[in-house]
Amino acid sequence: MNADNRYAITPMKRVATVLCLLTVMALLSGCLYPQDRKVQNQVSTKEAVRLVQGAIDQYFEDKSMLPIKNALSETPIYEKFLIDFQKLQRSGYLSSIPTAAFENGGNYYFIIIDEENSRQVKLLDIVTTQRINDIQSWVKEYTQSNVGKLPLGNELYEGFYMIDYKAMNKKEPEIRSVFSGQTLQAMVDQNGVVYTDYGLDLMQLIQQGDAANIKPEQDIRELLTDSSDMVPVKSPVYHWLNNEPQAVIP
Repeated sequence: MNADNRYAITPMKRVATVLCLLTVMALLSGCLYPQDRKVQNQVSTKEAVRLVQGAIDQYFEDKSMLPIKNALSETPIYEKFLIDFQKLQRSGYLSSIPTAAFENGGNYYFIIIDEENSRQVKLLDIVTTQRINDIQSWVKEYTQSNVGKLPLGNELYEGFYMIDYKAMNKKEPEIRSVFSGQTLQAMVDQNGVVYTDYGLDLMQLIQQGDAANIKPEQDIRELLTDSSDMVPVKSPVYHWLNNEPQAVIP
């Protein structure tokens, strides 16, 4: 065999080289792909809630207090008691922050509800929160530009109205329910405060259960949190009146 043939790249060698390169690229892409996005390293939100719940229970048992961030007294109940993961980590009750948590790049705030009794860990959806915050800023801008006039549509409940997006020259954003997956709408009260309307979710849930057990003046949003790891986002209190969920002015 002459020197030229000895060093020539045959078709088989080309194939082997390409396969080798593809293998190296695949390995490199696995290394470069964000760790929290790898399927084998993802922890489901339910598992994350259970893990954090265990840490909260043990922390409270040992210290008779909750590892929560400071909040104003007027902060809505389903936004109020945000878990302070740094306190849990510093005290050794949690080795790492769940990937589902906002503090670790996730889409949820971990909060505590019923803080005096069951101290349940729940999730607050950041995507929905941001959508409502965006609409709130649009309403505020419109009101300031129109001498206090609100972009009101038809009345949904007493004191709560659909939002006139056309008047604001905005496209209505999609709000996907974390409870049912169905599309919800935002609404605005007479003071210009924007809320998520969970009337459809509540009606659906009550139709599947027993409305006779609902107490007068009960905040029926509890039915949503009892059936899910999630909490309603930017929502008013709802009562069960005339066989329908009714939003109540604060």
